[in-house]
Amino acid sequence: MDIATLIGLVGAFGLVLTTIFMGGNAAGFVDVPSVVVVIGGTFAVTFVMFPMNVVIGTIKVGLKTLLFKSNDPQDIIRQITNLADTARKESLVALEKVGIEDPFLKKGVMLVVDGSSEALVRSVMEIELEFMKQRHRQGQAVFKGMGTMAPAFGMIGTLIGLVNMLSNLSDPSSIGPAMAVALLTTFYGAVMANCVFLPLATKLEERSAEDALFMQIMIEGVSSLQRGDHPTVVKEKLQAFLSPAIREES
Repeated sequence: MDIATLIGLVGAFGLVLTTIFMGGNAAGFVDVPSVVVVIGGTFAVTFVMFPMNVVIGTIKVGLKTLLFKSNDPQDIIRQITNLADTARKESLVALEKVGIEDPFLKKGVMLVVDGSSEALVRSVMEIELEFMKQRHRQGQAVFKGMGTMAPAFGMIGTLIGLVNMLSNLSDPSSIGPAMAVALLTTFYGAVMANCVFLPLATKLEERSAEDALFMQIMIEGVSSLQRGDHPTVVKEKLQAFLSPAIREES
């Protein structure tokens, strides 16, 4: 589990709720019609903007911000270095018997074992990388769209409330409560957009960039295997993908 995302969500909503309770009128921030307009309207328009399967699939994508096991790039580099050592001591064909857990790396190594050219192997792996990025961009776009629509529906709800309020000006005592209810939809929209949808979209972008980095390391590693580079050279080359702070010493 990504504890940072959990801390961020709990902290954001905790601060908002704490501020509300400190004001002493928590009940005044609860309005079911406002929730229906903002949440229901946001999800409804999302189905207009994106295909149904993309929206439904985004629920699983959203869970990735919480239930995510981050890979260690050094583990990947060590594994590729060991593969290079095996290939150098035995042969590329010997890599077929080595257990490789990552399906992307395994696909590249098997293509090498099958005798595919370096250009073909790199092309196949880079195509998969590009389509991975494209799939991830879809999920990010859904959350960004929801982050845009939530405040918009908050404003729509506020306008509805103002119309209802202005149609009943004969009772001055009802103007204050009616105005408060009208503003709640704007409040709900702003909270959902800035505490949930937009932060999740940004976190998914970070996850995608991390996945892309790992795949780029694997692509370069497989090319090095195919060229017969020395394990030390392979390691140094792949370490260059990482920031100096997390590189291993030779």
